[in-house]
Formats: sequence, structure tokens, C-alpha cells
Amino acid sequence: MTRRTEWPVSAHDDGAGTGPGFAVTRHTAESEGGYEPEAGPGRGTGSDAGFGEGAGRRARSRSRSSGSPSSSRAEKGEPRDPVEQARNICLRLLTGTPRTRKQLADALRKREIPDEAAEEVLSRFEDVGLIDDAVFADAWVESRHHGRGLARRALVRELRTKGVDSAVIDEAVGQLDSEQEEQTARELVARKLRSTRGLDRDKRMRRLAGMLARKGYGEGMALRVVRQALEEEGEDTEGLDEPF
Repeated sequence: MTRRTEWPVSAHDDGAGTGPGFAVTRHTAESEGGYEPEAGPGRGTGSDAGFGEGAGRRARSRSRSSGSPSSSRAEKGEPRDPVEQARNICLRLLTGTPRTRKQLADALRKREIPDEAAEEVLSRFEDVGLIDDAVFADAWVESRHHGRGLARRALVRELRTKGVDSAVIDEAVGQLDSEQEEQTARELVARKLRSTRGLDRDKRMRRLAGMLARKGYGEGMALRVVRQALEEEGEDTEGLDEPF
């Protein structure tokens, strides 16, 4: 059982209330330990019947069971406002990992965030620089080329799947010129060459050229780089100009 008292808001309330007459509920001894009912005859009869520990447990049980799904979500800290939900989702996804606008938009759609709320949050994040597809594309090209040896063609393909605009992709992959791309291809072949020793010449050629093709290098460059590497090992490369 609880007793409800109207407490006027004063300067001592530190803004806890919402205005004059802000309702404060005073709990029984079971919840706060600061108020105890008087003991005596007649306390278990009439409208106060059942007052005490058992009644308190039943009241708390009814209170818990009557909560709505929305109040349960609020208790768990999940915001009801779709804009706030979208904001929290984007911040979690961006923690430690840059993402494109399309990646975040897809994530919000998957979580059934309304389009209007998603657009508002994504545009705001772009305004403050939390989303920047151009910066993302530049970093992607730098990392994937030097880390994985991917050629421009493969980098373009990957950035497209992430929803980066074509003009932004062209500018990002423009960091790599043909000379740098060919040098990376030579380094890849040099690392792989040793593992192909003992195989016949044609098989070595197919294996090395195929590795470059999977990384996005064109057929002409792949043939030229592999042929030169094999010649440096003393292989006879006559007749190796055919497509692999």
C-alpha cells in the first residue's frame, strides 16, 4: 500500500519536479524502510486488510505484470523517438569502423527505422563529418592496395558494393597510377614465385597470372609481369604470350 502526498515545488527541489503540485509517492517500509505502520488491533480489517509484507509483494507483482511493452523498452534505456534510435544505431556502428552513408542507411532500414528519421540523422552526420564517403574511399584504396595488393579494378568493384558514388570512386582510385600498380603486381608475383617452383612452366604461368587476375590486374599487365619474373629465373618463356 502506498500513500500519495502532494508536495509543492520549492527552491530546495533542485528542479526535480515539473511545477506546483508535483506528485511524490511515499512508499511503505518494504521499499524504503523509512515509514512503518502502527501495529494494533483492527489493522488487518476493512480497506486496509492484507496490509504488510505479503500485500507489498502482491502490489509489486501487479505493478510489474501490468507494464506495457513500451514501458519495458523505456526501462531498458531504449529510446522511443525514431530519430534518437537512428542516432544511437549509427553511433554504435561508427565506433572504431568508418562506414559509408549507404551502409548506415541499409542498417537503419533493416532495423525498421522510418525513412524520414533515417534521412534526418544521416544528413546531420554528414554535416558534422561523421559520414564522409570521400574520406572513406581514400582510406579504403590506401589500405586495400598496400595491404592486399588490389588493383584499381578490384577497388572500384568493392567501393561500388559499399554504395560510394562513381565520381568519388574515380577520384579515390586516381591515387594509383599505372606504374605504382605494376610495381605492386611485381611484388605480389615475387612473393608467390617460390611456391610454384617444381611445377611445369605453363602451370606456373597460369597460377601466377590467375592470382593477379583475382586481385583485379588486367590480362596484359599480368602476362608481362609473370613472364618477366619467369625469365629472371631462367625459364624459357617463348610462346607464353597467349591469354591465360
